[in-house]
Amino acid sequence: MSRTDRQLVPPEELHAAELEFLAAHDGGPRPPGWLLTPQAVVTFILGSGGEPLPGARSRSGLVISQKFVGDRALVERCVVTLAGERGLLLVGEPGTAKSMLSELLAAAVCGTSALTVQGTAGTTEDQLKYGWNYALLLAKGPCREALVPSPVLTAMTGGRVARVEEVTRCLPEVQDALVSLLSERRVAVPELAGSEDALLHAAPGFTLIATANLRDKGVSEMSAALKRRFNFETVGPIGSLEEEVALVRRQSSAAVERAGAPYAVDDAVLDALVTAFRDLRSGRSTEGWEVERPSTVLSTAEAVSVATSLGVAAAYLPQSGDVLSRLPGQLLGAVRKDDPADTARLLGYWDGPVRRRAEQGAATWRTLWDQRADLEA
Repeated sequence: MSRTDRQLVPPEELHAAELEFLAAHDGGPRPPGWLLTPQAVVTFILGSGGEPLPGARSRSGLVISQKFVGDRALVERCVVTLAGERGLLLVGEPGTAKSMLSELLAAAVCGTSALTVQGTAGTTEDQLKYGWNYALLLAKGPCREALVPSPVLTAMTGGRVARVEEVTRCLPEVQDALVSLLSERRVAVPELAGSEDALLHAAPGFTLIATANLRDKGVSEMSAALKRRFNFETVGPIGSLEEEVALVRRQSSAAVERAGAPYAVDDAVLDALVTAFRDLRSGRSTEGWEVERPSTVLSTAEAVSVATSLGVAAAYLPQSGDVLSRLPGQLLGAVRKDDPADTARLLGYWDGPVRRRAEQGAATWRTLWDQRADLEA
């Protein structure tokens, strides 16, 4: 299946040319099993600042695109953690690109982000270790051929990076299995006792990246023993309005283009959308006015979804109104999805910052203020 036949393409395929270029560009020392140097991993994630890097074998260079918007020091600490073969735990509010950062790190370090376990209340210990091909088990008995390794075990024996998403959603007994994996660096297979495969060891380069949402801390609190196996890094919201607007524009336009439509959301609408999200998220407007925060999380990822919906509607339903007129309804859907009482908080935002900006003569906010009745309806 080609890239155009898939909705999402893993970063190791989407950015294969950059990974190949960086591997040749930086000939410095690499940790065991790494495809790139640690510095090249940082460059792959944060980009080359718009400047082409010189080619290792030719005069032609390549501009490395920025894929993650965040603090360079955070990315560098993540890379150092993995280079030391220690577990990395990325925590933060939902929608702060923790999973995307873990994918990029895994792709740059070992060439694949696919060795992943999605943590849920139904995740079992077998999904972290191994299972069996029961047809072969019945035909040949316990043997290595019949063993089905988990993504984590595949990463262990191959010296790669494994990923566990939403680790705090796993039950305590499943989390306990991670303690032995990260401390002993081996998996015992009692069914193969007496053979050389009874104990499977981690190859050099193996490490694990887990993610956890701060809003889900109470699902299955991590034990102190498991916490000690990780370096914690907090991934926060994007600090700069301009950078967040640029990210929302880039990702939403790509999503609309995948839908086969032209992108028709202008900069003024995107600026108003992201500004509203940031005001409601922080509880304070950019001007310093107090804003009552809704209970839901208004993340950058949610802003991308709203901008995508606006773009798709503009392309396929142009007769139903312009893009800006659709923004209040889209905001209302995003705000009240967890608590209907958040509707009143959004109306309070309209009566505060939106009205004040309209009174100051901002044309976009004047139009939005005129649509207040649509929120009440």
